[in-house]
Amino acid sequence: MSGFKSDQYGTCTFTVKQACPIELTMHIFGGKWKGIILSLLSQSPMYYNAMRREIPGISQRILTLQLRDLENDGIIEREETNDNPKKVLYYLTALGEDFVPILKSIETWGNAYLCKKNENKRS
Repeated sequence: MSGFKSDQYGTCTFTVKQACPIELTMHIFGGKWKGIILSLLSQSPMYYNAMRREIPGISQRILTLQLRDLENDGIIEREETNDNPKKVLYYLTALGEDFVPILKSIETWGNAYLCKKNENKRS
């Protein structure tokens, strides 16, 4: 697992094999950019440069690191072309596809939360 330490998030002191499932899931999918990356890839495979254009504010270094983490965790795969210059296509693995319904649920919850927050501001 990409850099996971069992005590990195919260007070969980188990080994990685026995890590809290919620903590482990948050480690794999958490962070500022992974949700956006996964949302894009859930729609269709994307080339690196196209993905970078779709995510304003992300640096090349951070996108590369986030993609590498997701690849190391088995959530996405990459395919290099023989073109000149070389292009890299990213797509979800079966494990990544399994997360898409959860991602959609998170999106639904986020939209409901924003609606509630906006209602409370108007009150």
